[in-house]
Amino acid sequence: MSEVPHLLLVDDERSIREPLAQYLTRQGFRVTQAGDAESARARLNAYAIDLVVLDIMMPGEDGLSLCRHIRETSETPVILLTARSEETDRIVGLEMGADDYVVKPFSPRELSARIKVVLRRWSAAGGARQHAPESGSFAFAGWVLRTGERTLVDREGVSVPLSTGEYNLLLALVTRPRQVLTRDQLLDLTQGREAAAFDRAIDNQVSRLRKKIEPDPKNPSIIKTVWGGGYTLAAEVTRL
Repeated sequence: MSEVPHLLLVDDERSIREPLAQYLTRQGFRVTQAGDAESARARLNAYAIDLVVLDIMMPGEDGLSLCRHIRETSETPVILLTARSEETDRIVGLEMGADDYVVKPFSPRELSARIKVVLRRWSAAGGARQHAPESGSFAFAGWVLRTGERTLVDREGVSVPLSTGEYNLLLALVTRPRQVLTRDQLLDLTQGREAAAFDRAIDNQVSRLRKKIEPDPKNPSIIKTVWGGGYTLAAEVTRL
């Protein structure tokens, strides 16, 4: 876990979500917001989230369904926000693997304290940051990234050495093909920290990685720059 825990706050009521996000930020957390399950899924995929604060009652896909998805795809802890009348939902949520729940109306101070307890417990138990580790191999543009061995091989099976940073960056890209990832997102996914405003670490790693995998690094066709957006892996990826 990074020194600044990254929370995903999911609640469809903006009047609750935004002031709560501001409070938790003042308490030393980094907070990303989502107003529905669809947005939450996108943010879970785009960032390395340490803990999800999740409202059960939302229009469309509800919090219990999203909690089930989170537990099936990651070890990220979940705290449910519930109404007093939702005792059955609280029980179901805990049975699904939620780590705790807070009953509305609640004090932000109580929620902050519960978040810290869950994060400490999760860290002590050896919880892994972000989604469950990817395993297997990913084939793209004549290359194969083997996650079990943490190696990259070309068409002839020759291994190309990658630094830890280059490997983590390439893994983030091949698991999200054709998705535009900002520098902040890539820093979060690869280094587990909040990006500094003028941090060029990702640009430098992309440049080094292009020299190793691009036919023409000066005119990249695999890792493309999206001006004003970030980077995207433009090649088709096949899970082996």
